[in-house]
Amino acid sequence: MGTAKLRAPAGFSLSIPQSPEVGKCLNLMRLTRQSTRVKQAVTIDEIPPNSLMRARDPCWSSTGFSLGVDLGSSRTGLAISKGFSFRPLMVLGLRGQKLEDQLIDIAQKQEVDEFIVGLPLSSDRKETPQSNKVRSVVGRLAVRAAERGWRVYLQDEYGTSSEAMDHMITMGLGRSTRQEKCDAYAAVMLLERYFSMSGDGVELVVPKQPELQIKLRKASSIGTDVFLD
Repeated sequence: MGTAKLRAPAGFSLSIPQSPEVGKCLNLMRLTRQSTRVKQAVTIDEIPPNSLMRARDPCWSSTGFSLGVDLGSSRTGLAISKGFSFRPLMVLGLRGQKLEDQLIDIAQKQEVDEFIVGLPLSSDRKETPQSNKVRSVVGRLAVRAAERGWRVYLQDEYGTSSEAMDHMITMGLGRSTRQEKCDAYAAVMLLERYFSMSGDGVELVVPKQPELQIKLRKASSIGTDVFLD
């Protein structure tokens, strides 16, 4: 004797009640599929830095500027570039929330679409206690940047301060000027390294929120589709 099948009358749909356990399993499956899609999207290839785009096509022109950020314990140097020329911007003497607010405000005014933040490393390229502090700040900045469709990357900054000092001496800048602008020129050296390495070794900082990850991917897809064929 065969098993009887339930059929809904014509024009009606059949609804079978689900147990709480079944409902939980289905929700978990949906969340897993969504999470997998987000994780697959969040890669350097999907959200490429401007330096990588420039390396792929020397004629490529970014819609926004790259803001170099040299984070210090009491001073933060800023520089700006599109990869052709590098300009020291300013030095901020702010910390915490005020610094993050100012960085967002400056990025808005300067038409920035990505932050390149220096990651302090030791001479053998290992992370230091200062690296953890920078990552903490950058994690919060990445959330606020992603809300606007901007990207945040970490770049090894080892040696950029000494390179900046040598560069300023070559320019003939006086001691007081060098002390005043050293952090901004360190940000210049950071950007020069970033573009010269064509995205090699750069680390994308991704917010944990799936909706922000999706927003980043959509913002970054503009102008990159030609490279993803």
